[in-house]
Parts: sequence; structure tokens; C-alpha cells
Amino acid sequence: MAERQAELVGTLTSGAPVPDGFDPRLVETARVALLRKRAGEVAKAWPALAASHGRDWSRTFARWAAARPTRGSLRDGWDLARAAGELRADAAEELAVREATYVYDGTAAPRPRRLPAVRRGDGGVIIQVAGRLRILRRP
Repeated sequence: MAERQAELVGTLTSGAPVPDGFDPRLVETARVALLRKRAGEVAKAWPALAASHGRDWSRTFARWAAARPTRGSLRDGWDLARAAGELRADAAEELAVREATYVYDGTAAPRPRRLPAVRRGDGGVIIQVAGRLRILRRP
């Protein structure tokens, strides 16, 4: 039973083949609903990133996440932002703020930075010292 459940979870979250005995149409419906839910959760954690994609956000996220198991909305958004390449200014700043505030190597969970950090955003520089964030905008 546990093995069958693991197969089904893999299908729903990672794009694995539908296990024998399950209706592929119903499994696909559930998979799409879960991707939509994930997109909503990531949009809450990364509002500028989601807004930068406008109405295409759910489709863009679903395309990116279809074969990737969830690692939580913070990490999913971070990984997508890094993979996206060119980001709109507000989304790039959102990413720069996260990278100034947390250490995240793409494998382990993000953790708060202990040392000062400086990151560039399109609109200026983000500085983090002792957990306090300062955004210096270009004139």
C-alpha cells in the first residue's frame, strides 16, 4: 500500500507515469489542481515574481514545476526566479532582497544570513547588516 501511495504522489507532484489501476484522466485533473494550488502559494511568497508574469503566471509556473516535486513555496519561487533569467525590475529586487537576507544554495533550506550582505537590484543596492535591510535607490 505504501509503495502504491508513493507512486501516486510521484505522479501528482513530479510527472511520474500514472500507476496501474488509476484513471489517468482523474489523476491528470488532480495533478493540474495541485500545480494551480502550488502556483497560488508561490505567488503569496513571491508577489512581484508572480505579478511580473501577469495572467500567464499559473501556466508559466505549471510548465516550470510540472516535473519538479515541491520544496515549499519559498524555495519553489526562488528556484524559478533564478531559472527565469531576465526578471522585471520589481521581481529582480524581490530576489535580491531574499538573497541579501537568506543564504540559499539551491539544495538546503534557506537560512538567515549571519554576516552582512550586499546585492544589486535594477533600482539600486540592497544592504543587510545584523538582520536589518536597507535599499538604496539610484537617483
